[in-house]
Amino acid sequence: MGSKNKLKRFRENETFPNVIQPTREEVLEGFSKKGKWNTFFNNNNPIVLELGCGKGEYTIALARKNPNINYIGIDIKGARFWRGAKTAIEENLTNVAFIRTQIELVDFIFAENEIDEIWITFPDPQIKYTRTKHRMTNAEFLKKYHHVLKPDGFVNLKTDSEFMHGYTLGLLHGAGHEVIYAHHDIYKNAHSPEEVISTQTFYESQYLEVNKPITYIKFRVRY
Repeated sequence: MGSKNKLKRFRENETFPNVIQPTREEVLEGFSKKGKWNTFFNNNNPIVLELGCGKGEYTIALARKNPNINYIGIDIKGARFWRGAKTAIEENLTNVAFIRTQIELVDFIFAENEIDEIWITFPDPQIKYTRTKHRMTNAEFLKKYHHVLKPDGFVNLKTDSEFMHGYTLGLLHGAGHEVIYAHHDIYKNAHSPEEVISTQTFYESQYLEVNKPITYIKFRVRY
């Protein structure tokens, strides 16, 4: 994407009512929407996050299917989720929002027990050991998710990375967290949850065309 195109999208994002772009300082010093997201959506419906939402494809797809659930996509790259934000406006999806910020700040953006569910879709597996702290299912991230999720809230991890799948399963079992469902190839499993296989990102459909397995884990963080 050219720099001019990026700048155009950044400017357009600033005009979208469904895009929030706080500075890091605003988030760390007391984010105004923390604990008040139902006021932002003007309802008391459940709130679901997609972390590292990219173009917002999953956020949009889920919002279309579930109008009585509020969806928030989070990514640091605003030029990417511009597409999702614009689609939501074009289709009058009032249950969608996007936040441009670092995922590591999730517990500063949302209050304790404010979130019902989290989706992590095709994250960078950060395979090198030196990148462990950036893996979105490492122990520190799980603590953050536990803080913002309601007591019975859960996390969904969908990935094409066998490494990420295995790493996460091992960590969950080792720490005594609750694995609700796990499979290493959901499209070849007759018992895969419908909401998981009926929603696909663009890249996911490309993986499937070349028979690349898609893995999935649904779990609760328990402490």
